[in-house]
Amino acid sequence: MSSIQVKKQHTLTGHKDSLYTLCAYTDSAFFSAGGDGMVVLWDLKSPDTGKMIVKVPASVYGISYNKERDVLVVGQNFSGIHLVDVNTKKEIGSLALTSKAIFDIQTTSEAIFVATGEGEVFKIDWNLQIMASEKLSVESARSIAVSEERKEMAVGFSDHHIRIFDTESLNLKKEFKAHEISVFSVRYHPQLPVLMSASRDARFKLWDLDNDYQMVEEVVGHMYAINHIEFGGSGKYFVTCSMDKSIKVWDATEFKLLKVIDKARHAGHATSVNKLLWMNYRNWLVSCSDDRTISVWEVLSEH
Repeated sequence: MSSIQVKKQHTLTGHKDSLYTLCAYTDSAFFSAGGDGMVVLWDLKSPDTGKMIVKVPASVYGISYNKERDVLVVGQNFSGIHLVDVNTKKEIGSLALTSKAIFDIQTTSEAIFVATGEGEVFKIDWNLQIMASEKLSVESARSIAVSEERKEMAVGFSDHHIRIFDTESLNLKKEFKAHEISVFSVRYHPQLPVLMSASRDARFKLWDLDNDYQMVEEVVGHMYAINHIEFGGSGKYFVTCSMDKSIKVWDATEFKLLKVIDKARHAGHATSVNKLLWMNYRNWLVSCSDDRTISVWEVLSEH
């Protein structure tokens, strides 16, 4: 197995509150958002200064940039979604959806999928018409993973369940209890027929897509809640981040721990690490935290 070397490249500052979410714009540029309602665009080629794209009146947990449509979708907690033209920084549409939080947004060229604190999942077209919605829990829908190949999406809920929906109709295909407490992150493995989930219970689990989502592995990954899972390194690795302030790098085939990134060893984050984004540019990893900073990491494998 290769060993992993990690070097911190940049610390990006400017946000006024906790940071909750990141999403890619180009190979080298990405958006950040959080408690201050600001959505900021950063470019790793010149990372010193971010550019504010939009500011909404409430905190932001979910954003999604759709490359085909060239539109940024911003979830405003306790309200709804905003469609933003990044080049002009102008809002081109908005839709009121909920009086609770918007925990996740994922997009395809055809639709926008939204998970809310009311336990409702929406499918919305790009004209901001609600195509379908399902409310199968009184607890929050926290995380969405879309598999366009399988024409389905997985949604993790705070009622401990994962629910699998048909992306065309939003009909429920399957539901199962996945963890003992909230499911904070779900991701389809980019190379294996596996759905991964991570939870407030500090564990991540692997579910076999070819065997009716039977659990194939369970790993105690962190000391406290795992907030997010992200794949990178051309699919060789995945990373997890946690309320325990650490980031961990794992082998994506053997699911073994390769590296711990934390404050003591790598000048990591001082508080909960909430989201990760593995960029194509130089294969750098980006993380954001309750400490209001963004860290940029170089992750190198040494054979």
